Amino acid sequence: MHFVNAGINQPLFLSCASSVNVYIRLTKAKKGNTKSIYQNMKKLIIGILVILISGFLIWEYKVNILIWSIPKIASFTMPVQENIPTSWSKGPEIATQDDRPNIILILADDMGYNDISMHNGGAADGSLQTPHIDSLANSGILFSRGYAANATCAPSRASIMTGKYPTRFGYEFTPVPATGRLIMQWLAEEDDSELRARIDREVAANIPPYMEQGMPTEQITIAEVLRDAGYYTAHIGKWHLGNAYGMDPLSQGFQDSLEMVGPLYLPEDHPDVVNAKFDTRIDRMIWAIGQYSARFNGGDLFAPDKYLTDYYTDEALKVIENNKNRPFFLYLSHWAIHNPLQALRSDVQQMSHMHGHNLQVYSGMIAALDRSVGKVIEKLKDLDIHGKTLIIFTSDNGGANYIELDDINKPFRGWKISFFEGGIRVPFIVSWPDEINPGQKSDSAIHHFDIFSTIASAARTKSSNENELDGVNLLPYIKNEKSSEPHKTLFWRSGNHQSVLHENWKYIISKKENFRWLFDTSVDPLEKNNLIESHPEEARLIEELLVKFNSEQKDPLFPSAYEVSTMLDKYDGQEYKEGDEYIYWSN
Repeated sequence: MHFVNAGINQPLFLSCASSVNVYIRLTKAKKGNTKSIYQNMKKLIIGILVILISGFLIWEYKVNILIWSIPKIASFTMPVQENIPTSWSKGPEIATQDDRPNIILILADDMGYNDISMHNGGAADGSLQTPHIDSLANSGILFSRGYAANATCAPSRASIMTGKYPTRFGYEFTPVPATGRLIMQWLAEEDDSELRARIDREVAANIPPYMEQGMPTEQITIAEVLRDAGYYTAHIGKWHLGNAYGMDPLSQGFQDSLEMVGPLYLPEDHPDVVNAKFDTRIDRMIWAIGQYSARFNGGDLFAPDKYLTDYYTDEALKVIENNKNRPFFLYLSHWAIHNPLQALRSDVQQMSHMHGHNLQVYSGMIAALDRSVGKVIEKLKDLDIHGKTLIIFTSDNGGANYIELDDINKPFRGWKISFFEGGIRVPFIVSWPDEINPGQKSDSAIHHFDIFSTIASAARTKSSNENELDGVNLLPYIKNEKSSEPHKTLFWRSGNHQSVLHENWKYIISKKENFRWLFDTSVDPLEKNNLIESHPEEARLIEELLVKFNSEQKDPLFPSAYEVSTMLDKYDGQEYKEGDEYIYWSN
């Protein structure tokens, strides 16, 4: 392993050394010609100075140069057309006799636990309300201990789709495009902070191409199970499970797919959008690779015709309208509220009472997401199919530390990329008015992989690999047909950073740093009191469980080349002080 923290402009050095060497050889051939030697020396010195200054400027501002050039290169290599209307499949004109439920899975991105007002009153000290998400919870059950499969996007999505731990089939890390990896590497090399990122250049240079990184094609998705059972299946939004043939949504069970390609909600200079930018690694990378683009059923790239969250919502309404007379599965995978922070000006104006530009933009994005949930529910009611529709709402992980907002995961510690509660405890709602009693709340620990079995059971079907699943069907617990807890033990792993929840005990490690935490969540759900020294027997038991779990997982499909620090109680950009707790996360 060759972990480095800083780079040297070796090509520039070698170029200059070579020039000097050439000069020496030339002057040796021209002995006695003092004037010629002087002229050559002058030219060489000027040439070297030009090379040095140019090279220094290019190297010093390499990130900004790359960020400036990427959109221009992308416009040539991946041209984006004007908006292309979608053509969603259409079901029968008359309702079938099939009484199986419609199923809608709504997945938010990077939504903090405190971003919905039913949790702790909502962000911005309760002034940001999410009435439509709240109403969804009131119509069914709110799980206060709903856990993401991972503290990052892609592994969680893989777990949702397959009903398994993502490490079960090697999908441990999040794919990052080559340009993104390069920007992250350069930014890390420029970082002189005490908790700087660690980069293994040798591993980074040999990571498979981005197009080859994805969920293995042999994994059975819930979309494949439902399609084979006669459901119409549609995907809208973020995928993040691979783009190569066999990994894309159309190859993984979806009959139609409107796939997000570029990460912008609107063009940066659009008059209807308000932006918020941060001087953090992830934010700079996202803006650098930014495009406002999508594709339908694998076709050409095109620009959506409105703010991205609203665009996906309106397309979801078309899917529902077109297929109201047959059972359908809609996977509405929002990009919101992942950075870049962009909100409609009209939504931001409603947040003028809030302190700070960043919070206003972030809150505007949440308002758009909440509006999306409301429109979906209204559409179902208008079509008189709300009662027979199972809706699951959750987020892929907790709120991120690089948007400089303090309380998005309140009251919990930690952020996205950490396995403290703030990174993995997420909003988790299940609604099915015809089958689930309204107004329920549960403090049972449930997990993303439970979604697969729950949906399959509701659709009255099974997966051919049911014995390989890690998740359980939640419906018997929701309907009080089972009194036990759905899970005794849950695991999380991302290279160096790992965690176990065993009954009431929560164990967390950052292995290379030899940091270990042990919490009794029955009395300390906020993970404040580390019991690792006072409860060695409990720690030993859980460590044994973790060793066994790790022995059953597959090696990562592609290796980790980066280890990035995150402080547990401060967001990215705040100064580290001695005594601040942190972990290093692998990707």
